[in-house]
Amino acid sequence: MVIEVWYLVLRDAMNIVRNTSNGIYRQPPGERGYRMPAEWERHKATWLTWPHDEAHWTHKFEKIPPIWARMVKELSAGEEVHILVHDAGVEAVARYEMERTGVEWERVTLHRVPSNFSWARDHGPIFVKNTKGQKLILHFRYNAWGGKWPHEKDEEIPAHVSRITGIEALKVPMVLEGGSIDVNGKGSVLTTESCLLHPNRNPHLTKGQIEERLRQYLGVTNVLWLGEGIAGDDTNGHVDDLARFVAPDTVVTIIEVNAADENYKALKENLSRLERMTDQDGNRLKIHALPLPAPVTFQGHRLPASYANFYIGNGVILLPVFGDPNDVMAVEVLQEAFPRRKIVPIDARDLVWGLGMFHCVTQQEPV
Repeated sequence: MVIEVWYLVLRDAMNIVRNTSNGIYRQPPGERGYRMPAEWERHKATWLTWPHDEAHWTHKFEKIPPIWARMVKELSAGEEVHILVHDAGVEAVARYEMERTGVEWERVTLHRVPSNFSWARDHGPIFVKNTKGQKLILHFRYNAWGGKWPHEKDEEIPAHVSRITGIEALKVPMVLEGGSIDVNGKGSVLTTESCLLHPNRNPHLTKGQIEERLRQYLGVTNVLWLGEGIAGDDTNGHVDDLARFVAPDTVVTIIEVNAADENYKALKENLSRLERMTDQDGNRLKIHALPLPAPVTFQGHRLPASYANFYIGNGVILLPVFGDPNDVMAVEVLQEAFPRRKIVPIDARDLVWGLGMFHCVTQQEPV
């Protein structure tokens, strides 16, 4: 075990100073003026992976492809949508569902790329760009949330997207999923200790070394740590179920008012941390609270139902709703945050059985 850890340390040290495609010394992109834009900044496209992974939606899978078709219809009104389809059979299903939903094909492109599952936020590329508009794809290592699921195809998806787009992919010496981070585009990133510091991700890296990787590759200067995730989340606590930037100085965060609920203590602690946090310039964050819906369960399992798992498109906000009285408040909070975008509430009670929602299945490419 000691030998293995030292090997990982040495390998990562070498990868930091080499472009893995040609072995030439390079500074990491964050030190060359690249940054990860905020999600509300203008997109060129949204990337999706069409679902074929029935294991995540046992007894409900037939209800899932129509949800993807609805997302494509809403998003394609304002941006390109690129969809990875596993094989010919999956492509046929995708085309059928989108035709039935009335998707306009002008901005929609399908690409034949093998995949294990549909969580594009986590296995997909993370795009960074510089002031000249040049883009890079960050290809973080992906281990399916600590080895919980097969992932040999998913971990190659950033390389496939690089081939499709012609954008260079840079392998990053760190396990990281897109759902574990949220940036304001100005230098701050939100994440959680329960996920990024979990030993099933990067056991050979200290907290300080993980922060340094985020600075080097995402172009951030200010790492903001929340604590635990919500009940039912098998990712060890992705931040996109907890708190999201909606402006450079503003965060929406979920709260639980019922002291008997299992989420109450952790969410109270996260709110307390946010109230003490500052942005990259030392200014206090503005905080808007989002309630949680009443517990959503299926076959005795508590599911990670959260209004924070919304996706910001160019013209729309895809908002998960749950047939709960708090749905109305969630719509109001997001509409206030994004007055120029259309809030699109979509019933997510079937989708969340797969333990993810709209942010989990989307990945933005900036212009």
